[in-house]
Amino acid sequence: MFFVICPSPLCRAYLARAMVTVGLALFSPSLVFHISADIFHLGWAEARAETQLVNRDESILTFDQAIELALTGNPGLAEIRARAEAMAAVPSQEGTLPDPTLRFGALYLPTSSFNLHQDDFTMMEVGVSQEIPFPGKLALREKIAEQEALAAADSVDEARLRLVREVKQSWWRLFYYDRALNLLDESEHFFQQLIDIAQAKYKVGKGSQQDVLLAQLELSKLKDEKLNLVIMRHSQNARINALLDRAAETSVQIPAEAEFKLPVIVESALQDKALHIRPLFAQHRKMLDAGLAKVDLAQKGFYPDFTVGAYYDARQNTPSGQSRSDFASVQLSMNVPIYADRKQAKAVDQRQSELLQAQYALHDDHRKIQAEIAAKAVEYQQTKEKLLLLEHEIIPQAQQAVNSLLAGYQVSQTDFTDLLRTQLSFFQYQTQYWQALTNTQQILAELSAEVGEELSHD
Repeated sequence: MFFVICPSPLCRAYLARAMVTVGLALFSPSLVFHISADIFHLGWAEARAETQLVNRDESILTFDQAIELALTGNPGLAEIRARAEAMAAVPSQEGTLPDPTLRFGALYLPTSSFNLHQDDFTMMEVGVSQEIPFPGKLALREKIAEQEALAAADSVDEARLRLVREVKQSWWRLFYYDRALNLLDESEHFFQQLIDIAQAKYKVGKGSQQDVLLAQLELSKLKDEKLNLVIMRHSQNARINALLDRAAETSVQIPAEAEFKLPVIVESALQDKALHIRPLFAQHRKMLDAGLAKVDLAQKGFYPDFTVGAYYDARQNTPSGQSRSDFASVQLSMNVPIYADRKQAKAVDQRQSELLQAQYALHDDHRKIQAEIAAKAVEYQQTKEKLLLLEHEIIPQAQQAVNSLLAGYQVSQTDFTDLLRTQLSFFQYQTQYWQALTNTQQILAELSAEVGEELSHD
């Protein structure tokens, strides 16, 4: 289910503003107004045109563009990706024999003369040796490295999910701040017109100064709230720039309209889907496979490794010219694990404990994600119901109440305090609408990250 967001709750305030302007004309005979059906539309268009003129050099950052920029430029994701690429080069190294050793030397060379012909034992040697781990060790080492490399690749996918979630939430938070600031601008204008009406009525003896003071106080409160919102938007602007690898001071312009979705979600389906497709679980399973292979490799530590070598020793002729026979030799050596109870056995214990650690980590993350999905599913449903209630019932009713009280106040049949309180409530309901809408999209972003894929739009 898709919707296109436009400031429709804000548009409902235009009728109230028109009534305020009419009232101001009624109680201020000295003022001349030229009102047409399009006055507020034109005013809004002019304001938008002026804003576009100021920001003509600033590009609009759409929702999809923000995600694309983050995935291509975020340095944190690039770091994790580079680490995974580095680990992908390890398996072939671990599964290959150690480099052979080539040896050259002069044996039994007499130090009195350094003469190669003097002694029968003097010879020049060349040889090669090769270390050979016990059968199975290389394959296990390669398997461990492969599983860890695959787990690192899953960590890239997991980091991508977290990054997309953060970008979505930051983008929607900026969207909310812009809508809230627009609301404040509209409310400030409305209260200023109320002040003008109250002052006009006071001048002709049909109102009190208290009405003027109360309206001025509420207007000052709105200005204070606007200052706080501007600060929060600036902070969020810097935060999303960091995610997109841009300078913190870069101005982020959010479009005035955006698509949003309110899908129907089923918690049990999300739980099952997360277990099967969430990269975090795939990462854990690969680390478990690597842990099992590490236990097997530790158990093979009780078996010796070998070193084989072949050497050729060349001797020089005797001083009289008689030839001497050359020698050839073959060697086999192995390490002897005589400290197995203090070394190899402890290595097995270590790897088994690490395997248990990986199993507990998988179970712990599973339970945490289950709890998070359950909590967010309930929160989403409640926020969605609140959003629809505000849009279809509360805001229209509050608008009607404001219009009715405003009409009554203009003919001195309604108390100004009631009008002021109702208008403030109307403003709060509109703010709650945008807050609820933002919350639904942020919760969906969290659920998408918890499950491991974008939630269905159906």
